[in-house]
Amino acid sequence: MKTLTLLRHAKSGWDDMNLRDFDRRLNGKGKRAAATVGRHMRACGLVFDHVVASPAVRVAETLDGVASGYGRSLSPGWDKRLYLASAATLLDIVRDLPPEHARVLLVGHNPGLEDLTLLLAADPGEAEDKYPTATLAELAIGESWADAARGKAELVRFVRPRDLDPALGPDND
Repeated sequence: MKTLTLLRHAKSGWDDMNLRDFDRRLNGKGKRAAATVGRHMRACGLVFDHVVASPAVRVAETLDGVASGYGRSLSPGWDKRLYLASAATLLDIVRDLPPEHARVLLVGHNPGLEDLTLLLAADPGEAEDKYPTATLAELAIGESWADAARGKAELVRFVRPRDLDPALGPDND
């Protein structure tokens, strides 16, 4: 069974308006959320044999924060196609994953990650409501990455930072 875990980058700031979008950094809440999600991943026993991530600064910082909570480095392969990718582009990336990888973590941006989750999941459940920053969605795809198709995946896990710590909710900075 192929398992695809999607992680949206944690909350970034707009403090420096001179920075390009690509170079935006996490804010304090984003750093806390990333570490919290990493601890949750460790507690759930999530493991990955491949990690693919957008090279945007906020994604790299999210992975650093997740790794601190997770207790191990995630060593991503950086893929420029993930930066602000559409669901169609993400689906192409998933279908092209090497067959030897069974558990993949894909880290990137919205709306692409949310749209991909809604596209793939037979029953998107809570993912239909909101897909905030640092949200984790785990999908059971099938026997092959080529099996990734509309409505064919099972949404196994959908976790928002506020589900783990109410202080990480939308109204708590």
